[in-house]
Amino acid sequence: MAGDRLSWSGLLKWSLSYADGTRPSRAISCVADGGELVGCVGGADVVRGSEEERRWLAEAVERHMMVDVVSRMREIALLMSTPLSVLEAHGITPDDIEGLLAELQVHVESIDMANDLHSVGGLVPVIKYLRNSNARIRARAADVVTTVVQNNPTSQQLVMEASGFDPLLSNFTSDPDLTARIKALGALSSLIRNNEPGVSAFRLANGYAGLRDALTSESARFQRKALNLTNYLLSESHSDCSVFAQLGFPRLMMHLVSSDDLGVREAALGGLLELARDTTLGSRSLLADHDRLRRLLQARIERIRMMAPEDLDAAREERQLVDSLWITCYHEPSTLHVEGLLVLPGEECFEQPPDVAGRFFEPLRRSSARRAPSNERSDPGDGTGGGMMLLLGPSPGSRSNSGSN
Repeated sequence: MAGDRLSWSGLLKWSLSYADGTRPSRAISCVADGGELVGCVGGADVVRGSEEERRWLAEAVERHMMVDVVSRMREIALLMSTPLSVLEAHGITPDDIEGLLAELQVHVESIDMANDLHSVGGLVPVIKYLRNSNARIRARAADVVTTVVQNNPTSQQLVMEASGFDPLLSNFTSDPDLTARIKALGALSSLIRNNEPGVSAFRLANGYAGLRDALTSESARFQRKALNLTNYLLSESHSDCSVFAQLGFPRLMMHLVSSDDLGVREAALGGLLELARDTTLGSRSLLADHDRLRRLLQARIERIRMMAPEDLDAAREERQLVDSLWITCYHEPSTLHVEGLLVLPGEECFEQPPDVAGRFFEPLRRSSARRAPSNERSDPGDGTGGGMMLLLGPSPGSRSNSGSN
């Protein structure tokens, strides 16, 4: 971490100026033992600090580190805001800029520092570098954006407001450098997750077509990232399943089910499962290719049978996905069930857990059934019969009344 490169001279200056005149300065430097703070130096004596003093010193160092990081982020922001011609005149090379971006990425791993990037003037220059003529700088800038927006709604909004979406989409769909395209897709994925304006912008900009193109690339890494984002979008908005089907995603996913890359196979199977489970289409989006899908799944089952034990263990998720997709499309378990390949010895079963709580309610349900026969229903408000009512949903009376209206 960048904080490990703490300026101890800075801590010394801070420490000397910390005393308020009412008590002696509590720390001038520190004593470390294997990287852990164990004591403090006062004057010429080394005093092994108490737990309270060690905690105080650790908090002091942390505050000082934070100040140092913010100051360094301001310096990097100022450098990145300087015109390239001026930087070049001072001997700053593209490698130096890439190094600055790499350092900045480390600093913004903290969510607080990520949110401070805009206030110190660093966010806009980073977004500007997404359009740099150097592909490595474009890729590194996308890395910074990914770190800033990941699971961070505040920074997601700031990046959207700073027009960071457009250069990311452009790099994802049309950058001549494959690495820059992959990095841009990663940043886009982090930017639009759990971000409705981001998803809407991606949809309106025809980002789905970009995902389809990524699935036809020769890069397994690019395919994995595209499939993972596709699966997220399918799970979040089933109304878009028909759009994905019309764009030919089912056929592309079927092709990728036979990929040599395990991650690609799992993601492709997951996408097909999302499409097959769609309540608006059912499995109609796959209906035209059901015979092909059956053959593909049978081929995967055969490959699973032939796997070495260690490969079989690594393909645990693939086994589950193959079986789930088979059940969804053909309404019966796959042969993995029969042959004992779905859940191997020592693995946890993914079936529903036993109903532990149900046995406690069973006597009450039986008692209620004896008091209120199934062919008679009493009004819960008239005080007659019915036994104990478990408030676990709409009452039978309310359902009966609603059905008669």
